[in-house]
Parts: sequence; C-alpha cells; structure tokens
Amino acid sequence: MKGELRSPGLLHCLIALLAGLAHAVSMAAPWNGAATWWLQIMALGLLAWQLEQSRSWKQAAGLGWLFAAAWLVGTFWWLFISLHTYGGLPAVLAVLSVLGLAAVLALYYAAACAVWVFVAPASPAWRAVVFAALWLLAELARGRLFTGFGWGAAGYAHVDGPLAGYAPWIGAYGMAAVAAWLGMAVRQAWRCGPWQRVAVLAVLALPSIYQMGAASYSVPAGSLQVALLQGNIPQDEKFQPGTGVATALRWYGEQLSGQQGQQVQLVVAPETALPLLPQQLPPGYWEGLQRRYASGEQAALIGFPFGDYKQGYTNAVLGFKPGLAEPWRYDKHHLVPFGEFIPPFFKWFTEMMNIPLGDFHRGAIGQPSFEWQGQRLAPNICYEDLFGEELGARFIDPAKAPTVFVNASNIAWFGDTVAIDQHLLISRMRALEFERPMIRATNTGATAIIDYQGHVTAALPRLTQGVLTGVVEGRVGITPYAWWVSRVGLWPLWLGALGLVLLAWRLRRRP
Repeated sequence: MKGELRSPGLLHCLIALLAGLAHAVSMAAPWNGAATWWLQIMALGLLAWQLEQSRSWKQAAGLGWLFAAAWLVGTFWWLFISLHTYGGLPAVLAVLSVLGLAAVLALYYAAACAVWVFVAPASPAWRAVVFAALWLLAELARGRLFTGFGWGAAGYAHVDGPLAGYAPWIGAYGMAAVAAWLGMAVRQAWRCGPWQRVAVLAVLALPSIYQMGAASYSVPAGSLQVALLQGNIPQDEKFQPGTGVATALRWYGEQLSGQQGQQVQLVVAPETALPLLPQQLPPGYWEGLQRRYASGEQAALIGFPFGDYKQGYTNAVLGFKPGLAEPWRYDKHHLVPFGEFIPPFFKWFTEMMNIPLGDFHRGAIGQPSFEWQGQRLAPNICYEDLFGEELGARFIDPAKAPTVFVNASNIAWFGDTVAIDQHLLISRMRALEFERPMIRATNTGATAIIDYQGHVTAALPRLTQGVLTGVVEGRVGITPYAWWVSRVGLWPLWLGALGLVLLAWRLRRRP
C-alpha cells in the first residue's frame, strides 16, 4: 500500500523519540515549570500519525515503545541524582537503572499501540475512541500495578487549560483518556466527518462553558492562618549527626517555638523535618514540643520517623494540639520502592546504595483526619498525592471528609530540578479533583498554598530557608469524582476501557 510504513526506519524512530520528549516537556517545562496542554496533544498527534501508517502490530509496538521510553526518561531523569549523587550508586548503574525503569514502563504503551493496530476498526471516529481506551489502560497499568509509578502521567499537562474542568468529574486518568482521544482525533481531522470535528471543539469547550454558569461542588468551611516551614537542609547532610541533623533540630525547633504569640493557628513542618526517632532526640526536646502545644491556640503537624525495633518503623506526620495526651499520628501508606521498602529479590541493589531509613511499615488507607479549629486536615507524605484514588478513600463519609489536604515532602533527593515543578502540578491536580485546598510544607520546595481550584496563592522560592505564612480556606462538599472513586476506586475506568477494546475486537472480527 502506498504510504504504508513498511518498517520503523530511522526517520520514523526519530519522530517518535522527539514526540516523546515533547510529551515530557508538556508535563512541566524545564525552563519555567509550567504545563503545556496543547503540546501534550500535539505530541500524541505525532505518535498517532506514525501509528496510522503502520499495518503491523510489531511496528506499532516499536514506535509506541520509543515514544514512551523517551517521554518517561525525559520526565524522571532526575532519579539519577538520588541514586548516584545521594545514594552512592555508580554513575553507570544509576543511568542504566533510570533507562531500565523507563524501558520496562514503556512496555505498557507499546502493548497499547500494538493492540490498537490489531483491533481498531476502519471508522476514524471509532479508531480514536479505541486509541483513547487503550492509552487509558496503559496509564492505569503504569500507575497501579507493582505499587505503581504514574509520575508524569498525561493528565498532569492539563492542570491549566480547557480540559482542567474535567478533573472534578473523571480525575487525572480520565483526562488522560480525553487527551489521547483528542490527539488521535486532531490527527484525523483532515479526513474525518464533520461530526468528529464538532466533537473535538465540544470536548475542548464544554468544561469552560459549563463552569460559566455552574456552582462549585464545594462550599467554604472557615479558614486557618498557617505557617509552612521550609528548612532547606542539604540532602547530603540531612541525616548526618554532626551537620544536617543538628541544623534541623536547631532551625525547626526555633520555628516551632517562634510562632508562639503570632496569629498563626497551624504550623506545618515537612517530611522527616526532625530526622530522628522521638526517643533519639536530645534530652528535653520531645517534652518541650509537647509542652509547647499543650495549651494555647496553636497546633502543629511535624514530619518524623516513628517506631522502634520491636514494632517496626513508619514515615509519619505527628500532630500536636491542646488537649492531646499523646500526639496524633499519620503513617505513610504508599511507600517508595528502594527508598522506603525493599522489593523482593532486590536487597542486593539497595546494599549498593547509602540511603538511610530504607524499610518502613505501611499505614492504612483512609486514616482519620487531624481535627483543628473546625478543619479536618488530611496529611499525605511525599509522592502519596500522586495516588488520588487513595486520597479519595477519605471521602466515603462526607461528614468525615477532609476540608484541607496537607502535603509534607522532602524531594531534595532530586536536587534543583523539574521534579519540584512536577510535584507541584500533582498537588494542584488533587485540589482540582476534590475541590480541596492543598498546603505543602517541603524541605527545598515547592512550599505553597494551593486553593480548591488548583491555583497557587502563595509560595516560597525554592532552595531557600524560610517560613510561608498565609490563609487557607477549608471546603466541604463532594465532587462527582470524589463520590465514585471513594466507593469503587478506579474500576469504572478499567472496565469502561476494557469494554470498548473488546467491542472493537468483536466488530473487527465480524464478517
């Protein structure tokens, strides 16, 4: 057939690689950290152009794999810094680890592209729908299987832009499916029917038109004056007794005490802000923290490692407020492989690195919120805000649902890189999905206050030491996404996408 892609030649491979890198840039540009929604759709459109020419599932799989591998390496290349610079893994092995992770995760998208060639019907409209369903399955598989690592998923390119209005309905994964459909539909626009062109315009315009006259799903529920601490402790010193530990104990101790007498109602310190177990703290330090918040009008949420050798250890946030005999506690549920737990058969790998605190116990999903001044504060630690379906478990009972999310992070592991910007976009997406503000206290950035519409209302400069003070407005009310994801998880997306693929396969087989 004329114009058919007989083999994935050098030019086609180059286009797939460049499109994949553009897809990575669309998630957060290295020069300003902004997401670029139209670039994400264009990048997928380039991949669609390649796939439309292919008549072999092997060719499609190869092009899809190249696209996804370039995208993923371009998204989380900064893992090299944690593995090599701070973990001590030899540079060659660190590079191979990042490339290997991207290569394995790219297999999901290679499979999606291969199946698309095999099952997609002749109708351009249906081909776009089936492509979106398969892309959604690949995104879900990457984000959920084998503990999941959905960092840089397609939906995060749309925190700003016309598709953002879909977040309270279908969440980031649903938005990725819509974006995949648009990528294929735009590619087909020159030869599809008028109804498909109208559909593209409608999908882009519908959220904005709806929001013009529609009320929010949540309403204000009072406010808190907060102080968010950013210690900027260098990662190579953070767990060293003579340097980073002493600095953290001194600086965070001063800030936790120094807010007394201010108008602040809540002080938040980041993940492992105090990098010692409570029983390892200097004499009187723990007792001083408890006395500080035993009375008055202020409370604190502080990142701590917690536990002992007999019961095991957790990565925790401890809550201090008047009237508590013992601190309130949240234990991190979604742990980082190799950093916080050792996967089976990989102990040899972690023994080659020098990463402290590497084997924690998991907390439960849907732990109770920290209640203070009429607000229900729901902490999440580090990249836990990447898993919106797990945060959604807290919304099963509207009377107990969080009014404010609190993220405590330390991504100094990744240096001054786009990882900081990507993580901020992830938190903004959760705010959009649940119509809840997110306050972020981090070691090196981004320490910020995000409102329920996903807008950053205040932030500290990255890699500086400081205190961000501001007001956060709590919200009550349940978005459609919060309602269904709290009850059935992501199963509607899984089943809907699988159903569309099976329907396409049946139609393809029909004489």
